[in-house]
Amino acid sequence: MLFVARRLAALSTAIAFLAICQDGAFAQKKYDTGVTDTEIKIGNIMPYSGPASAWSMVGKAEAAYFRRLNAEGGINGRKIKFISYDDGYSPPKTVEQARKLVESDEVLLIFSSLGTPTNSAIHKYMNSKKVPQLFVATGATKWDDAAEFPWTMGWIPSYQSEAQIYAKYILKSIPSPRIAVLYQNDDLGKDYLKGLKDGLGSMAQSMIVVEESYEVADPTVDAHVVKMKSLNANVFVDITGPKFAAQAIRKAAEIGWKPVHLLASVSSSTGAVIQPAGVENAQGIISVAYLMDPLDPQWRDDPNMKAFDQFLERDFPEGNRADGMVSNGYNLARTLVQVLKQCGDNLTRENVMRQAASLKDFRSGTLLPGITINTSRSDFAPLKQMQLRRFDGAKWELFGPVISGARS
Repeated sequence: MLFVARRLAALSTAIAFLAICQDGAFAQKKYDTGVTDTEIKIGNIMPYSGPASAWSMVGKAEAAYFRRLNAEGGINGRKIKFISYDDGYSPPKTVEQARKLVESDEVLLIFSSLGTPTNSAIHKYMNSKKVPQLFVATGATKWDDAAEFPWTMGWIPSYQSEAQIYAKYILKSIPSPRIAVLYQNDDLGKDYLKGLKDGLGSMAQSMIVVEESYEVADPTVDAHVVKMKSLNANVFVDITGPKFAAQAIRKAAEIGWKPVHLLASVSSSTGAVIQPAGVENAQGIISVAYLMDPLDPQWRDDPNMKAFDQFLERDFPEGNRADGMVSNGYNLARTLVQVLKQCGDNLTRENVMRQAASLKDFRSGTLLPGITINTSRSDFAPLKQMQLRRFDGAKWELFGPVISGARS
């Protein structure tokens, strides 16, 4: 009887200890709105309609990646519920959709929403609500302001840094430059323009012979291109969206204008811009890159490119391999997954931002060699490195070293 009593006492102790362990494990789980043991709600806003709809391929690629992730079990057993709405690249509509995601759908965060003017419209709202506005799909410098806007973080290299690289190239490589600038009349275009002028420094006023702006609702930029040629500009800094970039390339060829053409990376997609414009018209255009070009044969046997190709074949067959927006969405989605993995079972909004600000030498998939993602509590600019590239009539060809753009 004594032996049985001792066995029962030991068993009771073990059961009690197990219960304590289980309670402790349960207590370690910390959730905010949008998270359960089986689901994480992620919000997203894209211009699926309107003049910037070519960029919406980013969101479509992300949705495909999350579907594959869910089919494989999700993140730590939780499936991603990706709720993506159309704003038509209209800031008032973005505000409406953001409120719907936060207040009605009750998402954990809004991820990779696209557009500088559209994200600017919800910048203060997201921070007042203390809801992460994470990996904004725009390179405006304002997203790297951890002190004033601790709930907002960008992802791609800043537009100002990119434009400063173009300025350095002009100063070094082009004798007697007469620069014509065509820019989108919003925060995106103005950010690029500031970076260009900062990079040119005291020479900006004498080198820039014309600054032409357009509205996203305009039907065409052809008249601007004709005017720039008439002023004998020999450098064209093209800060336009995909639709207008294709128009500008075609029109320049049509009127026989052959300047040194520097094209903003946001509109350098071969599939979305170069091919519609006519590859024969795009020869010699210069831009920058931070991702591998799927059309460049040097990456054919790279394991990261093979994984991307498998994703397209298996999970996103409608995605155009030549469209840079697809690879952007793929890399953005993989970066968010890394952050959520680092969160473990502490899926609070505060911890999401803490983990997003703790990325060290992370490679999201098809980043160019030598380029990694790094963040800290005071550095909300995940990507800071780029490499110049030139379109050779068939594909983009990298040249020069990987450059860390200056940040102002």
